[in-house]
Amino acid sequence: MAEKAMNVYLNDHLGGAMLGSDLAAQIRDQSEGTPLGQVMTRIATEIEADRETLLELMDRLDTPRNPVKQVTGWMAEKASRIKFSGATSGERDHGLFMALESLRLGVAGKKGLWLVLQEVRDDYEPLQSIDLPGLIERASNQGQTLEAQRMAAGVRALAKSGE
Repeated sequence: MAEKAMNVYLNDHLGGAMLGSDLAAQIRDQSEGTPLGQVMTRIATEIEADRETLLELMDRLDTPRNPVKQVTGWMAEKASRIKFSGATSGERDHGLFMALESLRLGVAGKKGLWLVLQEVRDDYEPLQSIDLPGLIERASNQGQTLEAQRMAAGVRALAKSGE
C-alpha cells in the first residue's frame, strides 16, 4: 500500500517539477539582461537539478513514470506561457508577478516533498543516499529569493502610484 502511495506522490511531484523547471526557464528568458534574469539563471539551474534528483530517486525506487501526469505538467506549462506573458491582463508586469507567485508556490511544494521524504527515510533504502537536508535548505533559499522577487513584482504590477 505504501509503495503505491509513494509512486503516486513522486509522480505528482515530477509533474510539478517539470512545470517548475520550464516556468523558471521561461522567467529567466523573459528577464534576460536584468537583475531578475541573473537571479533566475541560478534558480532555473537549481530547479532543473532538483528535477533531475527526483528522476534519479524515482529510478532507484523503481517508480514507474505516469505519462498522463507528465503530459498534464507539459500542457500546464504551455498554457502558462499565455497567462504569464501578460496577455490575459494586458500587463506584462502582472504576468511576471503571477509567474513568480506560481513558481514560489511550486518551490514550497518541493520543499514539502523533501521534508516528508526525510521523515520516511528509514523506510526506503534509496533515500539514505540522497542529501535531503541539502535539498531542503536549497528549497528554503529558493523560496526566500523568489518571495523577494515576487513581492517586488507584485508592487510593480498592483501599485496605483504608477498610473
